[in-house]
Amino acid sequence: MLRRVRQSLRQVLFLMARRPDLLCGAIVLGVLLVLAVKFTCSRAKNVVAAARPPVRFFSPDAPVVDLYLGQLDQVERLRSVAEVSFIFFYAPWCAHSMAARQEVQQVAKKLAKQVQFVAVNCWWSQGKCRRQTHFYHYPVIHLFYRRFGPIEYRGPFVAPYMESFVLRVITPLTYLPSRAHVEEFLAYHEPRVVGFFQFNSSPQPPGYITFLSSALQALKWDFRGVVRFGVVTNKQVAGAISLTEDETVFLHRRFNSSLIFPRNDLNFTSEAICRWVFENHETVLQWLQPPGTKSRLLEEELTKGPALLLFVPHNPLGTQPSPVLQQVADIAVRYHSCDNSHHSSWDKSFSFRSLCCQSVVLPQSSTSVCEVCLSLSWPSFTTSPLHCLFPSSIQGGDVFQTYLRRCCLHQIPSPVSINSATSMGCSNFLDSYSPFSQYSACCRKVEPQLNESQAKEESEMQSVPPSLIPPFSVPQPEGDGITGLRCQTNRTLRFYVLDVALNWPLAVRLGASGNRSASFDQEDDRSDDGSFAAIVNLKDEVHYVLQYTPAATLTESLEAFIRNFSAPYSLLQRHLVGEEDKKGAEEKARRSDEHSQSPPRFLITELTTSSFLPSVMDLQKDVLLFYYTQWCGFCSVLNHIIIQLARLLQGNGTITVARVNVARNDLPWEFMVDHVPSILFFPRYRKHLSVKFPDNLPITLPNLLRFILQHSGSLHHAHKPSVETEGPGHSAFLRSEFLTLQREVQALHHARERLSQQLAQLWRDNRRLKFDTRALETENSELQQERQSLEEQHREKSRQLSEVVRRLQELADASENLLNENTLLRVLLRVLKDKTEAREQAEVERKETEQKRSHMAS
Repeated sequence: MLRRVRQSLRQVLFLMARRPDLLCGAIVLGVLLVLAVKFTCSRAKNVVAAARPPVRFFSPDAPVVDLYLGQLDQVERLRSVAEVSFIFFYAPWCAHSMAARQEVQQVAKKLAKQVQFVAVNCWWSQGKCRRQTHFYHYPVIHLFYRRFGPIEYRGPFVAPYMESFVLRVITPLTYLPSRAHVEEFLAYHEPRVVGFFQFNSSPQPPGYITFLSSALQALKWDFRGVVRFGVVTNKQVAGAISLTEDETVFLHRRFNSSLIFPRNDLNFTSEAICRWVFENHETVLQWLQPPGTKSRLLEEELTKGPALLLFVPHNPLGTQPSPVLQQVADIAVRYHSCDNSHHSSWDKSFSFRSLCCQSVVLPQSSTSVCEVCLSLSWPSFTTSPLHCLFPSSIQGGDVFQTYLRRCCLHQIPSPVSINSATSMGCSNFLDSYSPFSQYSACCRKVEPQLNESQAKEESEMQSVPPSLIPPFSVPQPEGDGITGLRCQTNRTLRFYVLDVALNWPLAVRLGASGNRSASFDQEDDRSDDGSFAAIVNLKDEVHYVLQYTPAATLTESLEAFIRNFSAPYSLLQRHLVGEEDKKGAEEKARRSDEHSQSPPRFLITELTTSSFLPSVMDLQKDVLLFYYTQWCGFCSVLNHIIIQLARLLQGNGTITVARVNVARNDLPWEFMVDHVPSILFFPRYRKHLSVKFPDNLPITLPNLLRFILQHSGSLHHAHKPSVETEGPGHSAFLRSEFLTLQREVQALHHARERLSQQLAQLWRDNRRLKFDTRALETENSELQQERQSLEEQHREKSRQLSEVVRRLQELADASENLLNENTLLRVLLRVLKDKTEAREQAEVERKETEQKRSHMAS
């Protein structure tokens, strides 16, 4: 080892003796390279600033534990000591999280004593929540009931809805201590589940915990808690619904037989009970809550068939349903009540039979009447008066006379056989297949008992022809025509309810008035309670809006709305939704302010749903209509052609160029087109002879002018008298027609000249564009060549740079080795120097000793 060190030292000394500048240059170059690399790396690391530490998301006074550092382990600790926990996962930058923060604080201030509220920042990169959880959206709310959970809340982030959901989690079961509570619990239209458990043997029977878990499991599937769960602990109370065995689960159904959970066939678990309930429960009124983002919730429901969308005010915290919701639920229950045999004695929707009669005077006698009675079913708890729905054939006219001959007159006994004041005869009458014309009628001949004044009036009426005597009706309760309608028509409706406060933009898109504070003095699309109703038939691409009247209640209007839709020949008019005609309103206001000035006339008239028919069907003008949409690229290409056509026809007051956006304006079916862009021409005085621009012709300015001149109706006016009937004014009429034609020919000549000039200009522009295109192509090829050469240079420079870097790396390695050897040589030199000095010192001491010895010897 010592020999190698000596050899290295000799080599270094030899190099330093011959080329000392080379060693110094290598050392300096290596130091500079190390400094440059260190400086460059430090700059690259400092490009991205470090993230700021998170801060509290909730205010300090809010009763919410804010884990803004994402401490997920603290969540488990807090949840383990609380009965009910509310976990709010958020991202500080999320706008939805910021909006829901105030709502969560409101709920927390009300329920802080019952629920543990925790907020976790799941966006902090160094927190455990970000590392261990993967949420695709924020905020996310999870609720835990003891060890059961998580129960994710999927409703709107509004304080009343969240508070209602938390209360459902706190009390998932309703205790039913008596029969009255059971009857009240089962009386509502919502699905109800009752569990019977006896607490005599143990504080909490095993089946009770499973039933409680099934109620919480149902909240996982439906955040609104439509299916309610109740529990009975008294055997006598359970006998009201025929429950005798302990740990029995009863599913109440209104239209079919109620069911008991089959424990022999299915496992008695919370998942099995919940799945069994949701597979067998009946729903007549379904809540919808569109999330407000891209979702197919509405499409999935509307594709099932015609849907009745009811926008009603709703308070989730109300202990009892609102009156509007009760009326809607009553109508939905009666609509689905095809068979009342399964209704229980406590069911508020069971029906009773009622007779609805109308009395009419017989044509053959002025002293006899025939009573036509209809047998109807009505709910016993209905507070509104009953209304008879006699078909139009019973109201009067020739059809009514035919009905009397077929029904009543054949059943009237002869005068000889009449021994009493009245006689009865019944027969069935079926007008046509319709849910409103299927009825059974009974006719009765009544001999009225008249007093003196009535006898006097009767004697006066003998001189009046029977056909002029109006029928009189006895005020009797009338039927509704809604009960069981679902099973009597092929146009079955599905009932959906939406909160009007949360889904008002959707109601506006369906046709509701934009101003929610509008008055209801006249017919409106909303009732005085703020509700709105519409029937949407996605298959037929139509929807109808319920028009309320001040004289009718919500129940009456809604029932008539459903009946009219279910009729074979519906009287409902398709609702057309279009843009507001703001230009027309501005022009009207300008006319009222400035009577002397005429409003400016636009080149192209923009039509909307409201202004379509008045403009297109104007008999005094020829209308060229252009159908377009804002997303159609071909329509945008044709805009300049339509504008040029409107400029050419600007001086002609009989031709109107108009366009309509069919994507934003609904039109009657007879005016719709199968594709866009499309052009239709409506000639004046002959609107029924409208013509479509041929699809095989290109839409150009000459073709459009030729199309207008070919189908214009200026020479043949339907309302003008013929020439033969004029007499002396024949020549004047011909002269006026000749002058009109002359002016039109001159206008066409001017238009032709302008068109020729425009075509020449277009030709010159086209030629110039061709030259510019060639020049650009040449420049493009040169640029491509320059790009290739630059790429080659870049590759060569990159190769050279990599070679230089490699050499520098070799130099750095060599300099580092030299530095190490230099240090080692220094150490060796120091050691050798010390040894040499020691030897010299020893030599001096030896010489001195010898001198002393020689001196002593001498």
